[in-house]
Amino acid sequence: MPANKNTHKSHPSKENKKSSSYIMENQVGHLLRLANQRHTSIFASKIPENLTTTQFAALTKLHDVKSCSQNELGRLAAMDAPTIKGVVERLFAKGLIKITLDPNDKRRRSISLSGDGRVLVDKAFPIGAQISKETLRPISAREQADFLRMLRLIAGR
Repeated sequence: MPANKNTHKSHPSKENKKSSSYIMENQVGHLLRLANQRHTSIFASKIPENLTTTQFAALTKLHDVKSCSQNELGRLAAMDAPTIKGVVERLFAKGLIKITLDPNDKRRRSISLSGDGRVLVDKAFPIGAQISKETLRPISAREQADFLRMLRLIAGR
């Protein structure tokens, strides 16, 4: 039996627009997720050594502070304890960081860049800048500055 045009339902998104003020495509979380997916794709295509964004963040902070505990590194890179633990394990396995026991407190481990880690970070910094530039390319320089300022506000930074 052929479908009756009068009983055919309209497209779900059109129905939602009529019956609800909540439109997913206009929501901040959805748009941030899409922007993050785009950025992550650009990042993965350009960053050396198959680093993840969290690994790169940890290496960047270690470059800044030279040496710190795993917990401090997690705080500096805005990662919770389980996440930074996994990041540190993977960076150590790649030979990009070294871990030493604190001579005053054997429970505390001090994390720093290895020689290979320093070389990689020095190589990756300009690439990271290119990644940011490409991510922000669709908007003007003024919009980029405004966007980054607003993101810092949203992030509480």
